[in-house]
Amino acid sequence: MTARGAQLLRDELQELKSVARPRVIVAIAEARAHGDLKENAEYHAAKEQQSFIEGRIKEIDGMLSNAQIIDVTMLNANGRIVFGTTVELLNIKSNDTVTYQIVGDQEANVKEGRISITSPIARALIGKEEGDIAVVRAPGGEIEYEISAVKYI
Repeated sequence: MTARGAQLLRDELQELKSVARPRVIVAIAEARAHGDLKENAEYHAAKEQQSFIEGRIKEIDGMLSNAQIIDVTMLNANGRIVFGTTVELLNIKSNDTVTYQIVGDQEANVKEGRISITSPIARALIGKEEGDIAVVRAPGGEIEYEISAVKYI
């Protein structure tokens, strides 16, 4: 996982522990004060929310404790594309340019330009250098990209 991805998870964990968890505890207490818990929809909704929050806290704790965090700015891959690298690609056929950062599965978000290391594009790019051609085998056929830039940012 990248250092940025780890920090985002730490921020979410802090938010869950310091804001969301106390808020749901208050909601449960208020719902209990209304009386009969069997027919109390507010109580059941608050308990369900508490269960979700506790599950997410455990999930994030597990991810962070097992993660190998890589600071991309400290990499010296001699211009090769590796995990964490940001690449600028030119689609040879359409002449469109796209920029992606290769990240772990947990932090992948194509809309934000972060693709998973297990994606077909990332697998085709790993080990290549600026100026190389990468052939991506996609469901719609093969796509050729020229690697315009390799950045460690």
